[in-house]
Amino acid sequence: MSENMQNRYVITREEINGKSCRIAALYDWKRRPVELWPEANGQETLSGNIYIARVDSIQRNLNAAFVKISPALTCYLSFEDVKHPIYTKKASKKEELCIGDELLVQVTRDAQKTKAPAVTTNLSFAGTYAVLTTGNLRHGVSAKLTKPQRAHYMALLEQETAYGVVIRTNAAAADDTAVLAEIRSLAKRCDRLLAADGHKSCFTLLYQNDPAYLKRLGDLRINELEEVVTDDPEVFEQLCEKFHIPPEQLTTSGSVPVPVHAVMTADGVRLRYYDDPMLSLPALYGLKSALSEALSTRVWLKSGAYLVIEPTEALTVVDVNTGKNMARKNAQENFLAVNKEAAAEIARQLRLRNISGIVIVDFINLENREAEEELLSVFRAALKKDPVPARLIGMTKLGLAEVTRKKTQKSLQEMLTGWEPRF
Repeated sequence: MSENMQNRYVITREEINGKSCRIAALYDWKRRPVELWPEANGQETLSGNIYIARVDSIQRNLNAAFVKISPALTCYLSFEDVKHPIYTKKASKKEELCIGDELLVQVTRDAQKTKAPAVTTNLSFAGTYAVLTTGNLRHGVSAKLTKPQRAHYMALLEQETAYGVVIRTNAAAADDTAVLAEIRSLAKRCDRLLAADGHKSCFTLLYQNDPAYLKRLGDLRINELEEVVTDDPEVFEQLCEKFHIPPEQLTTSGSVPVPVHAVMTADGVRLRYYDDPMLSLPALYGLKSALSEALSTRVWLKSGAYLVIEPTEALTVVDVNTGKNMARKNAQENFLAVNKEAAAEIARQLRLRNISGIVIVDFINLENREAEEELLSVFRAALKKDPVPARLIGMTKLGLAEVTRKKTQKSLQEMLTGWEPRF
């Protein structure tokens, strides 16, 4: 079994700052946390939900409109995200968006600090192998699949739905029957929603996305996942339903049926219900210490060196220090080794803490140009493992590495502490 195949996804609860939080955590083959997603009661995400919204104002200077999905909640709708809008009521004969129009929108981003939630008219429905869209009608295939796989799926999609379809990376391990069955199931779901919208009033929630912990599971690469484990019986049932495990597989046969606590999915992922009374699931995975370390400014490396990670309003700064590293060999060779170790850990920390935007890294100075290129190659390869797009721009004239990482959700620090920078 490869290293990647040993990833585990854990769904449990832990008390943080006096609040009970649902936590979804991804652990790698070394049992190190790679992603941590806490969600306190009452903080459920709106992302993915579909509403009938009303246009409240048009802001041409912002190239956007503001729409209400409830009487009290206004969202930002960029004109660039108005593609093939589906109206339930048109306030004007004009084709363009007008105040008073009622239309279907999907939340793409929750409210962040002073920013309102963002919405789009391009509705999407995600499955394990494909994503179906109503606004962008083109067909596409994940760039992470091989060239023959991409050509195969593009040919396969020619006979499919009038909606847009994007084949996900997970399709690489699936057969055509499973992929096509899922696409048709997503199309039926969309058809039912569109058929119902004409009978619903403004501000109606037409579609509620999966809970965050299930949605994130759907975004993981199935071929890199060995096990999904939870200590919540309701969540275990949801997992079995998501992976189409028939009810008869959840009890043993015989005169006295016994609940089954572990099943295998068609993709080879084990689903497990954890019920050991001697050791809780959070304790087994050291969840509390993992959360504490992920909020710490200082991160120690095995070599004795350490990182200092400082978020600011504009960007995040990472400093690499030799610390306790006292290796007795050529100094530049040692600095390169420490920098390479740091590069791998920085990539993991960006994903773990969900740091986004601009990141500046101050590595230990390397005098040799070839050594610097070797370091950048290692750093670039580590960043590519992140499912969220993270790009190494290069080195500045001052010897600082520039990285950008796409914003998808709040950072871990914001989710756990409501952190705001203070100056």
